[in-house]
Amino acid sequence: MKYTRLTKEQLEELHPEFIRFLASQSIDKQQWEELKESQPDKAEEQLDVFSDLIWEAVTDKAEWLEHYSKNHIFLFKLGREDMESIVIHAHTPTADFLTEGGLQWLNENIFSDEVQINRGRKDFSQDRNGDIFSLIEQGAILSEGELYKQLEDMF
Repeated sequence: MKYTRLTKEQLEELHPEFIRFLASQSIDKQQWEELKESQPDKAEEQLDVFSDLIWEAVTDKAEWLEHYSKNHIFLFKLGREDMESIVIHAHTPTADFLTEGGLQWLNENIFSDEVQINRGRKDFSQDRNGDIFSLIEQGAILSEGELYKQLEDMF
């Protein structure tokens, strides 16, 4: 397995896609129930294959990621060969980017000495999608890149 298995909640949301996946494997509902009972290892394998297919599609289409922590915001623009980043760091313990108030504070203080903004660029390893998945595992979320685009224009 290249990625991690989807959670129960994710699998439930992707139920129609999973049904189509099973159908592509010539497994109908009754056969799936029998497989889970009689050959749980094979059923687990099907879940793993499906999870990998979903994660591969998600990471392949990803263009923007964001990761928020108390004093940092990491914004990523994902190309095919490399990724660009904007990193925002608050030098004050009162700022908390995990709250609405912290984001409001950033809006009011973005040009102050208490905020440091850096830009960077990094080539992907041989496995772009694996690199992106690693960022997601660390807490990054897919986005539309709106904050990145706003800051890119300002800096």
